[in-house]
Amino acid sequence: MTIFALSSGPGISGVAVIRISGPDTKKVLKNMTFAKLPKPKVATLSKFKNPNNNEIIDEGILIWFPAPNSYTGEDMAEFHVHGSKAVINAIHRSISEIEGCRLADPGEFTKIAFQNGKINLLKAESISDLISSETEIQRQQALKIMSGTSSNKFNSLRERLLKILSNVEAKIDFPEEDLPNEILKNIHSEANSIKAEIQKILNDKKIGEIIREGFKIAILGPTNVGKSSLLNYLTKRNVAIVSEIAGTTRDIIEANINLDGYPVVVSDTAGIRESKDEIEKKGIKLALKKAESADLNLIVIEPKSVDFGHFLKDILSKNSIVVVNKMDKGNEEINNEIKKYDPIKISIKEKKNLDKLIELIKKNLEKKLVSSEDIFITRQRHRTNLEKCVKSLKNFEAKNSIKDFDKAAEDLRLATRYLGTIVGKVDVEEILGSIFNDFCIGK
Repeated sequence: MTIFALSSGPGISGVAVIRISGPDTKKVLKNMTFAKLPKPKVATLSKFKNPNNNEIIDEGILIWFPAPNSYTGEDMAEFHVHGSKAVINAIHRSISEIEGCRLADPGEFTKIAFQNGKINLLKAESISDLISSETEIQRQQALKIMSGTSSNKFNSLRERLLKILSNVEAKIDFPEEDLPNEILKNIHSEANSIKAEIQKILNDKKIGEIIREGFKIAILGPTNVGKSSLLNYLTKRNVAIVSEIAGTTRDIIEANINLDGYPVVVSDTAGIRESKDEIEKKGIKLALKKAESADLNLIVIEPKSVDFGHFLKDILSKNSIVVVNKMDKGNEEINNEIKKYDPIKISIKEKKNLDKLIELIKKNLEKKLVSSEDIFITRQRHRTNLEKCVKSLKNFEAKNSIKDFDKAAEDLRLATRYLGTIVGKVDVEEILGSIFNDFCIGK
């Protein structure tokens, strides 16, 4: 099937790019242009027509990418036309009427590129991350993954595992042949070394996921202390309703912000207090749950908050900043219990010390991201497969007897498969190739 879709952003624009990929791409070009097939990868001025009546739809640039030298690995073309809705719709309608053509599904061009071996899974994911990046640090991380840093690391570890597996497979398949003592001796030490490297990668404080998904900040505190006002100030818009009525916020309200290049997801939560209202109680429960998963908690209170000690004991941690709001009321005295936590005094109403609060948040961010140079994991999928790989290697280590080689080989196969799953590469033939190259079996 040949697919097509608008590849540039939706809406009115000076130029729109419509991409076509598949076995019938040449037929589309023949039916929709008045010219012969242009030279590959050369921008060619062309008139695009309705194949039913030969009426001109638009004039623009045509670029032809013959297989396999295209993004998808298939025959592919791009129409660069004027970005009006009428032009885009007319071209889409005309292509859809050509037999064998249909509108592409989301991400289908990149999926085909992966299936045809043009890119691996990590690069496919990084392309998506780059497109959706909103901050500079997200853009840099996506580009780093696209460059192949992570792929090279995981492929290197996988090749080392394949080497070990080939030794074990050789011993199983050819029991009468003695493997060199040095090889047998190094099998477990090499597996242990690989396991240690993976554990080091896993011990990254989830920096890659934080950058990709956003640094999570939860605003918590009793009712009517200014939590929603603080959310509105940080986002610079009226995201949450502000009211003098206690318990106005009952559900979690989230907003994404760009804090000097850092992606941040700020959550306003229900005021924490004793309540008999079932809906409010559910909101309070959600607030406490959000506090547990947040990277940083902003605990907002008033100078003499009577509810301070009750809820703070459960949620205060090293990932918290105590914020004393409403210092504009002339009351500089703070509850002695509050002073223990080195609070920052602010007034949202008068915008007092809010810049200092933002600096504190940024310092917390910088501490979290201090080791962001060595990022290999950006999604839970990567982390899960690496954890399973480590588990399989631990199982392998527990098998010391030669009699356990069959079971040990299965542990290594699983470990290799989990690493291969990250980049989307699992090939049993590589094991056979390694055996033939290293042991010259059958020579």
